[in-house]
Order: sequence, then structure tokens, then C-alpha cells
Amino acid sequence: MSHRMVITGIGVVAPTGLGAVEHWENGLVGRSGIRPLADSAALPVKVAGQVAAFDETEHVEPRLRVQTDKWSWMALAATEFALADAALDPMGEFPFHLSVVTASSSGGNAFGQREIEALYRSGPRAVSAYQSIGWFYAASSGQISIRHRAKGPCGVIVSDGAGGIDALAQAGRLIRRGGQAVMVGGTEAPLSPYALVCQAGQGTLSGEPDPARAYRPFAREAGGFVPGEGGAMLVVEEWRRAHMRPAAQVYAEIAGTAATHDARHPAAPPADGGQLARAMRLALDRAGCDAGEVDAVFADGAGTPAGDDAEAAALAEVFRRRRVPVTVPKTMTGRLNSGGGALDVAWAALALRHGVLPPTVNAGEPAHDLDLVTRARELPGLRTVLVAARGVGGFNAAAVLRAPDR
Repeated sequence: MSHRMVITGIGVVAPTGLGAVEHWENGLVGRSGIRPLADSAALPVKVAGQVAAFDETEHVEPRLRVQTDKWSWMALAATEFALADAALDPMGEFPFHLSVVTASSSGGNAFGQREIEALYRSGPRAVSAYQSIGWFYAASSGQISIRHRAKGPCGVIVSDGAGGIDALAQAGRLIRRGGQAVMVGGTEAPLSPYALVCQAGQGTLSGEPDPARAYRPFAREAGGFVPGEGGAMLVVEEWRRAHMRPAAQVYAEIAGTAATHDARHPAAPPADGGQLARAMRLALDRAGCDAGEVDAVFADGAGTPAGDDAEAAALAEVFRRRRVPVTVPKTMTGRLNSGGGALDVAWAALALRHGVLPPTVNAGEPAHDLDLVTRARELPGLRTVLVAARGVGGFNAAAVLRAPDR
């Protein structure tokens, strides 16, 4: 086997839509899913990216709903979408060739909040026995593997916003060890009051009540980020196996991934973006790719002056001040924690398929010399894209995606 890894299925549950098609169509026209939060008077943030049309009863049976949290419901639904898109039936596969790797940073926080309230209100006997598994970071991986009989190596990555790309890197390791297909990605549901108060401690949430002004990365008005729920799951397969399956479609090849760490206090990341730049360079090296070959960048887009300055400096270093097109489509969804990197990879794969970059919406007055894509931009020669992601605590990750061989 070649050990090369390709994306053959995309499943999305995001503020921009359910399924890859709806998500892509809404993204191209800049239709944002950032909306006012209900009952937000006492909350530290007033707007968030919300998945308005998601109905868990259509995707999760009642017995399982009482055992799990919304973030796992979304992961199960996104996995079903991805498998259908890949025309892959796990029941027809050798189970030890299938794996699951997800990313999570907040776990089942709404489930946990409910059980904590029951504990303080009524005592220990009122706490559900499922509390021990419903909130746990690996819950989504476990439930997906059970549902789809995936008995290969399974796991969870906990590196916040970098987690979706780090999970892809782990999927690549599994394929190099002989795995055939991996269900990989991440979702989050961090909009419960408990989760929002936890995030407020970072001091980087936007308090702006206007959805069109709340999240503006790389703008002079940047004043914080907007949280969001949802994410994406992908089916990735070994390259030769994917091309031997008549029903398979190949969106993109994951040509290289890398991760670094700032090794600083999370409240004081390096101002120069040096480790983020290093992650980008490593991913390019592993892809056998020069920075001059990159046609576009899907940026992390912190939405804070310090975070944006660091990323702009990293891009200037890696691309030697070449004005490569940069887009931050998560301005339509908010930052989805571990779901964000996975969704950006899905967006990048779709961009390679269609030769179009989705836009950065609601961009304000630019604070950096970037070629920021503010309207959907057709790039017929789009072949190579770089996806960057960062997580709270100093995590950096990058992935290089290439258009598939024709």
C-alpha cells in the first residue's frame, strides 16, 4: 500500500448547515450562522454560532440520547453524513481495518452541568450513572466505534482548536500502520451557561451584541472571538484502496501535517507566531511542498489583536511576504474549539473540489497586509492549500491539502 491518505467523505453539522452540500452552498454566499443567544443577559457573550436546524431525534435513538450529550449527537450525525458521502458501509468492511479518531476540548458540558445541578439540588443519588461516560472527552469516539463496528485503534485528541488537524495526523499514523479507513474529525457544543462561563476566563470572548460585528479577525476592530457549536467528520482512506473502490470519490489528499507548542503560559502566547510558523513549515516539508506552491491559506483567525498579529507575522515569515489569498470562513460559524480545525479541513477539501475559496464575512478595516478573501473567489488552478489552527494552551497545527490526481 502507498500509505498516502485521501478524504473520500465529508459530513458537516455546523451553523452553516447540515451535510456538505448545504454547508458549502451557504458558505459561498456568506450566509452566517452567528445569531443572538437566548437569555444572554447574565452570560459573558451575547451571540454565538448556532446549529438551528439540528434535530437529534432524527439521528440518535432514545436509549442513546439519555446516555450522551449534544456534542456526541452531532458527531454521530456528522459521521453518518460522511459515510453516506463516501458510499462506505462499515458493516461490509473488516472491522479491524476501521478506526475512529475524534477531537474534543469541552466534552459533554451541558450533560455535566445538568448532573452537577442535580448533585447540589438533590444529592448523589440524583446523579445519573451515565455522567461518568456522557461528559467524557472520548465519548464520541466510543459511540461512533460501537455504532459502526470499528475495532481498529480508536482514540481522542485534546488540543482545543488544533485538535481537528491533530486528529488527522493520528489518522495518518494509523493508515501507515496498515489501517484502511478512519472516521476522523471533531464536534463541540460549548454553548451551555457552564461552558460559556468557563470560556470567559480566557478573556478573549467578544462581548459585542451585533452578530455582524462580533467576530472580525485581522481587523482593526478585532475585540475577541465568538464561540460556536458543531464541526465536521471525515472519512479518510488509504490512497490506493480509495481508488480501487468504484463508488469512492476523492476530495483531496492530506499531503502533510505538523504540530508544535508555544511552551508559554496560555494567557501570554508568543507575539511573533514563531511556533505557528514552524508548524506551517514542517507541514509543507512533510508534503514535499514549497511555500511558493501554496495557492491559499485557511487561517486560524483568533479575532484578538495579539492573536491576529502573531498569525500575520507567521504568514509573513513562511510566505516571505508573498500575498497568498487568506480566508477565515469560520467568521460564519464562530470558533468551534476542536470542531473548528475539522470544519476548516472540510471547507478546504470542498474548495479544492470546486476551485472556489469561501469568504471571510463581516471583515472590518484591515489591520494587516493580507490578501483577505471577503467574497467567494474562483481560483480554477487551485491545487494546494494550507490550513492553520491554534488551541488554548499553546497548541499549533497545520495541514497541507492537495487536489487529487486526475
